[in-house]
Amino acid sequence: MSEALTVTTLRDLIREAKRISKRRNFTQSVEIYLVLDSKRVKKEEININEVIELPAKLNKPSKVCVIASGALALNAKKAGADRVIEPDELDSLVTNRREARKIAREYDMFIAEAPLMPRIGRALGQFLGPRGKMPRPVPPSSDITAIIQRLKNSIRVRSRGQLAVSCRIGDEKMKEEDLEKNAKAVIEALERKIPNGRKGIKEIVVKLSMGRPARAKLEEVGL
Repeated sequence: MSEALTVTTLRDLIREAKRISKRRNFTQSVEIYLVLDSKRVKKEEININEVIELPAKLNKPSKVCVIASGALALNAKKAGADRVIEPDELDSLVTNRREARKIAREYDMFIAEAPLMPRIGRALGQFLGPRGKMPRPVPPSSDITAIIQRLKNSIRVRSRGQLAVSCRIGDEKMKEEDLEKNAKAVIEALERKIPNGRKGIKEIVVKLSMGRPARAKLEEVGL
């Protein structure tokens, strides 16, 4: 655990988290945790599953899987979707549970052509549902390129029945100002979902994936 800090900005907190972390032979993620106040928030009130678009570009984008047919599937491939599943393959997943489970685990975001949603429920629902990853349905005429690009630079935040909410905001190679922008975007999005808003947040913690935590109150970092 880190010692108490004197910081004046969120960027200071990010800088401190990097300073107190040992160098590793891989690029570490930078993570943010919002620790909730048990006096203002009850565990049973927490049920968060949010996709948050980040303002600063991630070096490691989220992986997007598109389930679609025809022109929408073709456009998704051209737009750089990490995987495109067409109807025949989708139907085969009903009996191929191992592959269905692998897909649910491997991809962060799912988009689906709206008419395919009932078939997706049969093939992937039992694996995507518990992970909070059920696809966002879109009409066949959607601008799939724009949707994919937004989701690649988005993160999913999930918390249920716990007095803490966490997610990555980038990695240690990103500029501190960009990490700060992403951290602020996450805090602003989550305070709308937390009972009592920012009053329900006890402290903010920033750490590298293998590092020690740097802690501060929201008011200490000017938020």
